[in-house]
Amino acid sequence: MREHIARKRFGQHFLHDRHVIGRIAAALAPQAGDRVVEIGPGRGALTRELLARVTPLDAVELDRDLISQLQAEFPSDKLKLHSADALKFDFCRLAPDGRQLRLVGNLPYNISTPLLFHLLDQASCIRDMLFMLQKEVVQRLGAAPGGKDYGRLSVMIQYRCAVEKLFDVAPGAFTPPPRVDSAVVRLVPHAAPPVTVKDTARFAHIVRASFASRRKTLRNNLKGLLEAGDMLDLGIDPTRRAETLSLAEFAALSNATTTAP
Repeated sequence: MREHIARKRFGQHFLHDRHVIGRIAAALAPQAGDRVVEIGPGRGALTRELLARVTPLDAVELDRDLISQLQAEFPSDKLKLHSADALKFDFCRLAPDGRQLRLVGNLPYNISTPLLFHLLDQASCIRDMLFMLQKEVVQRLGAAPGGKDYGRLSVMIQYRCAVEKLFDVAPGAFTPPPRVDSAVVRLVPHAAPPVTVKDTARFAHIVRASFASRRKTLRNNLKGLLEAGDMLDLGIDPTRRAETLSLAEFAALSNATTTAP
């Protein structure tokens, strides 16, 4: 396979460290019959390891040059390539028989957050997700209330998924090496959300509004959505900032609103 030059617009950093690749595959531990989907197979380093454990394997790749190289190396009955933008791809169509998907990949860091939100919208057909992400993003995914890492992404992910950070990965594991450390995380969609939310769209709207300006209080960020007195009735001080609220408190705020997003 000829050398493929990483393209900045695609956020390409190709994983090459055999030890890290083996750890990711071992953590996924695919079994016969699993419907595994790799997002961004790139040059195929992780793909080869996965295909040694389970076939067929679906993969979603945007770079057409890489697609042609992958097609040349892997038989189509082993690797089912989908030429598409993962941000727009309907992953649930890969599970027509009801078998939930197991997603894995070294996600492009420049689209990781919007891609995670896109996948949350399709959580009903996803069994679990094992992703390489920027270490800072992984810290935000599992952050507890009260710290600088805790934000909208933390709340929305934890409402939909259990978060388990697995291990860190140094920049030298990639070509070219990124300027940041990375980490591998496992996300498992909840069978039932950990808190009761009457309207998920309203919940998402309240969370987004609450974090609209991190320095402002709930009273200011939720103006027009919820009165200070209503917050007090819930036992929530309106002078608090969003980063101090628990998942259950965000659910309570959402359930108390009557204004649709």
